[in-house]
Amino acid sequence: MIIKHALVFTDDCKFTEKDIYIEGERIADASSDANAIDASGCYLIPGLLDLHFHGCMGHDFCDATQEAVTAMAEYELKNGVTSICPASMTLSEDKLLRICENGKAYRDAWKPGKTARLCGINLEGPFIAMSKKGAQNPKYVIPPDSEAFQRFIDAADGLVKLTTLAPETEGAMDFIRRFSPNVRISIGHTDCDYDTAKEAFLAGASHMTHLFNAMPPFTHRKPALIGAAFDSKKVTPEIICDGIHIHPASVRTAFAIFGDDRLIFISDSMMATGMPDGDYSLGGLDVTVTGRLATLTDGTIAGSATNLMDCLRTAVQDMEIPLESAIKCATINPARAIGEEKEYGSITAGKYADLVLLDKDSLAIRHVISHGIVVS
Repeated sequence: MIIKHALVFTDDCKFTEKDIYIEGERIADASSDANAIDASGCYLIPGLLDLHFHGCMGHDFCDATQEAVTAMAEYELKNGVTSICPASMTLSEDKLLRICENGKAYRDAWKPGKTARLCGINLEGPFIAMSKKGAQNPKYVIPPDSEAFQRFIDAADGLVKLTTLAPETEGAMDFIRRFSPNVRISIGHTDCDYDTAKEAFLAGASHMTHLFNAMPPFTHRKPALIGAAFDSKKVTPEIICDGIHIHPASVRTAFAIFGDDRLIFISDSMMATGMPDGDYSLGGLDVTVTGRLATLTDGTIAGSATNLMDCLRTAVQDMEIPLESAIKCATINPARAIGEEKEYGSITAGKYADLVLLDKDSLAIRHVISHGIVVS
């Protein structure tokens, strides 16, 4: 396959008009195949990678069924998200084990062409602070449990790529030191102060769960987690650009603080994404969705109702974030965060051909390509 005349998002994170060749599943330096796509007037970008979302199309990753994951992955792929790392909620150990086993089963049976690739599992709970539980179920909040977490890792057969942890909880630092060499430890759902957060980052934590949400605010005398993350240059903060969770000025401020080499766009979407307004659930809690706003009965924001591609468009079209920066934050940055950058995240010869063609003016999707297969 040849994609001709596209404005290609290159390794230096700029757009250059060029032709891209695909041989089989991978990007190539040349191709003998005569099939061509005329991409005039289009951007060609890497497929997006959402490393923190819960559900869509009436399904949740915590349903722990192949039907649920398949329906979610089909929707995500159609919307340009070619790789997914879905997130669990704070639930019982038995339920989390079933979620991990189900993710492994989906990965083992996956074939490109119809659904997004499941590249990992994000365990958002249960090792969080009760005071910042957000939309997590308080019934199952527990301190870090290394033995239970190892059981999750074993059940998922290496798919657990991230977990959220409140570093002020008992045993947190030992947990971080034990698991951070193999799992990205994300600080979030926490009330920790600057010193505790800094200690956690020095111990090996290197990620931040949904920046600004479910954490103490940054102030001039108490910089808290945000200040500690800024001072710890390896830390990659997630940010939800759905137009609901964070004011556009705060999104722009986050870029000024952390830069587009560190920030990672996530959708944090729940099962109502792609569905009409109404009543849904998240982690066993009742959620009401109106437009893009999802709330618990007490008014707490409960995830988003927006997919990652729409978050990218919102950041560019409504928040004044440069397109090049937004693409980095939804492709190569999340790929690096979970160790996927050698095979995914950029349009580089030798990598898998996971690509999205966007209309230059509207950023509407023209085509999605998964492992060299045109799927829409």
